[in-house]
Amino acid sequence: MKVTRLASALVAASFGLASFAAFADVPAPQDVPFQGTLKVNVDATDLARRIFRVHEVIPAQPGPLTLLYPQWLPGHHSPSGPIDKLAGLVVTANGKTLPWKRDPLNVYAFHVDVPAGASNVEVSFQFLSPQSKSEGRVVMTPEMLNLQWNANTIYPAGYYAKRIMAETSVKFPAGWQFGTALEVASRDGDTVHFKPIAYNDLVDSPIFAGKYFKRIDLDPGAKAPVHLNVVADAAKYLEVTPEQIKLHRNLVQQMYKMYGAHHYNHYDFLLSLSDKMSGQGLEHHRSSENGVGTGYFTEWEKGALGRDLLAHEYNHSWDGKYRRGADLTTVNFNVPMQDSLLWVYEGQTQFWGHVMATRSGLWNEEQARDMLAFVAATYDRGRPGLASWRNVQDTTNDPIIAQRAPLPYRNYQGSEDYYSAGQMIWLDVDAKLRDLSRGKHSIDDFGKAFFGMDNGEWAVNPYTFEDVVKTLNDIQPFDWASYLRSRLDGHGSLIGGVEGHGWKLTYTDKPSAAVKAIEARRHSADLTYSLGLSVGKDGSIGDVLWDGPAFKAGISPGMSVIAVNGHDYDADALKDAVTASARDKSLPVELLVKNFDQYQTIRIDYHDGLKYPHLVRDTSKPDTLSTLLKAR
Repeated sequence: MKVTRLASALVAASFGLASFAAFADVPAPQDVPFQGTLKVNVDATDLARRIFRVHEVIPAQPGPLTLLYPQWLPGHHSPSGPIDKLAGLVVTANGKTLPWKRDPLNVYAFHVDVPAGASNVEVSFQFLSPQSKSEGRVVMTPEMLNLQWNANTIYPAGYYAKRIMAETSVKFPAGWQFGTALEVASRDGDTVHFKPIAYNDLVDSPIFAGKYFKRIDLDPGAKAPVHLNVVADAAKYLEVTPEQIKLHRNLVQQMYKMYGAHHYNHYDFLLSLSDKMSGQGLEHHRSSENGVGTGYFTEWEKGALGRDLLAHEYNHSWDGKYRRGADLTTVNFNVPMQDSLLWVYEGQTQFWGHVMATRSGLWNEEQARDMLAFVAATYDRGRPGLASWRNVQDTTNDPIIAQRAPLPYRNYQGSEDYYSAGQMIWLDVDAKLRDLSRGKHSIDDFGKAFFGMDNGEWAVNPYTFEDVVKTLNDIQPFDWASYLRSRLDGHGSLIGGVEGHGWKLTYTDKPSAAVKAIEARRHSADLTYSLGLSVGKDGSIGDVLWDGPAFKAGISPGMSVIAVNGHDYDADALKDAVTASARDKSLPVELLVKNFDQYQTIRIDYHDGLKYPHLVRDTSKPDTLSTLLKAR
């Protein structure tokens, strides 16, 4: 509901809030052309202080003007624009500084009055990027930077973002190279001028730049080229083998074979190999931001765990960017989003990320099964909250509720389970399609029908729940609406897709390679399915399984394990104690824990040994999982 200035004044008068009326109204976006072009210059050379310096020229007419800093960010699905890091805002017109006032009801909006005779305003500010990961994602180091336009632009209220044209330039550190979906118009020394582009597409086109840079063609000779742009902490991390290049080229071709169409005129993977710049995965229509450790190529055998990242973010060009939930498709970056269909946007992408990593050869089938076992166990025994009080559909609200903040009991509270729970739902859908059609149809048919139309088109094509159901029904008639809603809104098992593909989830006392890799990445001992907790290498207790053995004994997250059965804590000692308690049922697992400044000995009455998830074949059913994972 739009609050008018008159209504605001009446409310303000009633409550004695004189200042309320002046700033309670932000012009609603209109589908009309913005007159003129935003001109944006970013100086990205202040590496030591990690400051981006922004100067804009914004066409404007005399009178009230509202300027917006992007708040609701695609890919984040939340109002997480880093307004706290904007500083030094100065607005001028006709050479004079104009006073501005922030809207107290919308802190992303700034009101100014444009004087008579002015045809534009000039805006200057700094984006003070994080100095450490405790302040947010580090995007600038001495060797590389990640320029995100949502953090480094302000735009006029009152327009659809697609109706505002923007012309940008960036001054890079001397000699640096860059990757982006933007197209270069000209260069002036270390300043690069980019071709004009609609503002919504500008925000969707970030830049990675660096001192150590390599560009790899992943689809040689294609009309819509695909490149892998890599920046690294040092030149030695850019050493890529022909076989590694082949596997990444396979990824592109496997996507094309499944979808039958693409939705870009060119695509740029942006990949940082760094222990300094924060890691991440963030999708865009014609590019993606991907951050991993330095050894992605040079320590290939150790890095299988993260090799689904590029497949996941690339898949978003189809699922999430081209086709997007209708309630998530907003007209500018300050209109609230709704996330009800993230179980398609992120859930099916999580599914395809694992499948395409395997079809391309970035994973082998054993690695894929190990990862699937890990995910399946989460929804077999590791999410008691989803089995009792919460459902998958409600977790689509988590980007707005928690914005990925740490949670005390994540397993019980739930946290963005639409990703992996969504993956399990779509695995189940694939098994059901195969069963109902007697092997004639699979989820590949859904992918092609739902995402594979209009080759080369990249305007957003929204969809609803009913559209998903109709496409499934067109492929194979069934009550898909009830089938999906029972899994989204209910509290039942989500591992039916494993069983439907001819495999069983089991638990043994031997960790899989995937579990070992996850423990190594997290620097923890994962005893979720035995003691019901995970413990860091320093003894700090992470998530504690709700109503699990450790929880019932009185252990909570935030405590630290000091000793195990009277000896200094280490992960092996803890695992040995669990094994010993299984051999001799009279032996508890005894932990000395520290809680704030208090020490306490807690005995966990658990005797079933170590438990780690694995998949084993059910020979009574066809192995359609291997069929799903096989390269096309």
